[in-house]
Amino acid sequence: MTSLVAYEDSDEEDGFGSRGQEQCELRDEPQSPQPSLNPPSLGPLISAGPPVVEGSVRMNSPMSSAHGPLWSSQKMGCDLQVPQSVLETPASSMKRPGCVRPYIPKRQRLVKASDVMAPAEEPVLSGDEPVLSQVSDRVAVQLTREIRAAEIPRRLVRSMCGHQGAVNTIQWCPVPQFSHLLLSASMDKTYKVWDGVESGQCRRVYSGHSAAVRDACWTPCGTQLVTGSFDNTAAITDVETGQQIVKLDNQFKVMCVSLHPGAPSVAVCGGYSPSVQAWDSRCNKVVKVYRAAVQQTLDLLFLRGGSELISSSDCVSRDSADRTLIAWDYETTARLSNQIYHERYTCPSLALHPVDDVFVAQTNGNYLAVFSSLRPFRMNKRRQYEGHKVEGYGVQCDFSPDGSVLASGSSTGSVHFYDYHSGRLLHSLMAHRQPCLSVALHPVLPGTTASSDWTGEVKVWA
Repeated sequence: MTSLVAYEDSDEEDGFGSRGQEQCELRDEPQSPQPSLNPPSLGPLISAGPPVVEGSVRMNSPMSSAHGPLWSSQKMGCDLQVPQSVLETPASSMKRPGCVRPYIPKRQRLVKASDVMAPAEEPVLSGDEPVLSQVSDRVAVQLTREIRAAEIPRRLVRSMCGHQGAVNTIQWCPVPQFSHLLLSASMDKTYKVWDGVESGQCRRVYSGHSAAVRDACWTPCGTQLVTGSFDNTAAITDVETGQQIVKLDNQFKVMCVSLHPGAPSVAVCGGYSPSVQAWDSRCNKVVKVYRAAVQQTLDLLFLRGGSELISSSDCVSRDSADRTLIAWDYETTARLSNQIYHERYTCPSLALHPVDDVFVAQTNGNYLAVFSSLRPFRMNKRRQYEGHKVEGYGVQCDFSPDGSVLASGSSTGSVHFYDYHSGRLLHSLMAHRQPCLSVALHPVLPGTTASSDWTGEVKVWA
């Protein structure tokens, strides 16, 4: 005779259901005659608990007293009559000792789990709505006022988490009427345009590259975007339609792009190549080549007027930083100087002062160095901006519109604001938990600043 046992609080995935079916299949086999049971005498047995009748299923006494007899004498073996109240018991209480857990198919459990863990979709506006359609109310009010002095942001306005990779660079639209739009380029192969002043919504997502987008910038008219990617291409994209107008194959991973200030159709790009190329979007051809004899170009900067070009490379010797910063003549592609910076640090980013004839270079020595933008491009050794960390990240910096404040990211996640004239640290804003790669000061709204970090988060401060 086969004995049946009920496993209470079993660790089996299917609970009582799968084990009960195995036991029930034994009823078809020939068995010895079962002893007759007297139903009236079962109450004391169940309530007491110790005696076990052969061929029956014994449940815990609290369950029996609450719901009555849980088995029938007409069906011997494992055929239980589970009350409806037990089946309707919440799933959170099914693991208590003495409870019968209803069987839930595995496929149904997986579907429920996927519904719970599904991430929320990013709110993106419809592609039919124009990006350059309206002017922000806050920006419109500020355009009618006199330009005020730069301010230091103190509080978080909004956080935009749409990228799945590090945001390498961010930039406000240079057109004052549409300066509420913020461009971001990320390692997740996309670059986006946000409403960074009003709603914080993503206005458009552009996915024209097949690899990480390392650098991006607006054209002066604000209707096109210039991007450089690790897929060996540089492209010009229409802001409204999202279509790539021009795409140039550079045969190397593009790290940086920069537009000529006097001829927006000409862009220079550098990266994992010993040379820097300038190409004209009107004919989609390379028009100039600057041979630097380096392994990698980190950043490019046109000086005022566009007659000279500064390139930053990863070339550092033991005793001096020969060819770390190289000055070029744009027209003749001649090398003007390669002994601008004489310390053993690379410069991952460059920034031009909006008023004075100087530019700054972010160095891996954890300070910002100041250089003259006029020949012979000498370094100002009496003024440095210290307090932040770089530690090998491509940390960028930016000036306020009037040039009185210099802001820089940090590998510690903070944003540092310096007084340009004295070099004094004005304020340190703990903006991110991961390295802050880029910072952009708004060209119209005083104190409004955007920052991005290594995890793909973009924040706006005021």
